[in-house]
Amino acid sequence: MTLGRRGLLAAGLVLPFATAAATGAKEAWTRPAGLAPDASVALWPDRYLTAPEGLTERVVQRSDDPQASDRMLEHIVRPRLDIFRPANPNGAAMILAPGGGYRYVVIDKEGYELARWLAARGVTVYVLFYRLPGDGWTNGADVPLADAQRAVRLVRSRARQDGIDPARVAFGGFSAGGHVATSLLTRFNAGVYDPVDGADVLPARPDALAGLYPVVSMDPAIAHAGSRAKLLGAASEAAREALYSPERNARPDQPPLFLLHAEDDNVVKVENSFCLRAATRAVGTPCESHFFERGGHGFGLMKTAGLPVAAWPELLWAWLGSHGIV
Repeated sequence: MTLGRRGLLAAGLVLPFATAAATGAKEAWTRPAGLAPDASVALWPDRYLTAPEGLTERVVQRSDDPQASDRMLEHIVRPRLDIFRPANPNGAAMILAPGGGYRYVVIDKEGYELARWLAARGVTVYVLFYRLPGDGWTNGADVPLADAQRAVRLVRSRARQDGIDPARVAFGGFSAGGHVATSLLTRFNAGVYDPVDGADVLPARPDALAGLYPVVSMDPAIAHAGSRAKLLGAASEAAREALYSPERNARPDQPPLFLLHAEDDNVVKVENSFCLRAATRAVGTPCESHFFERGGHGFGLMKTAGLPVAAWPELLWAWLGSHGIV
């Protein structure tokens, strides 16, 4: 079904930033003041992690526009959850894994900005800064998934402290963070780390999961070459390629899936979402997918001016509601 602007208005899908776009505004979303998180919590006890020698975290600002901060975090040595608390919590929780090609983790446009948007609607949001596979960690290809599993378990362990329902924990990932997310979709109980405390007895399966222009497949024909190289190295045997391709590991007990992709994405091919959608349907689990004609890659909230893809946060919100998360 195709909705025009009148239909979107009737359905409540036109956001304030989409309306601004229609009036000729340069950006589809205005960055609010105070994007800093309310709290930050380490994923792992200090005794558990020893960072590779010489690894030093660094924040890089990629934007000269003070109203459109675009920072990235390189060489993460302290994987963590930055917490955004709503004024009126509704019990829902969402963990966000920003992208960055497995070279860094984006801070603002795929992390803090959506976190504040969700928190304004009552969701407690946790932005995940996960370790990167090319930084020299032992079993480097597994450290993003280990951090994702640990994040879900840790959030559930904090349910009373943070005022959330441990049965309403969603996970969303953008771009390479989408590979973190979709790996969690199909390998939520893979043994990629040894338990470290009581949180690790809790399930790591999210109650719903979203892949937003996600890296998925390691098939060289459609893979994002940079993410594949960081994850698997220059050469990889077929079995290893299959293990790290979520569409090859779909399972009937995976959580409900939401997919979003622009068909003109020239960084991460839309076929990544197509193949995961097909695999998910083949195992009979719920999947809602939205494919837009235009949007490119990495549009987040700010780069949707004048395009139908500007409706995507409301589509995600409605889907989360349909699965009892919000």
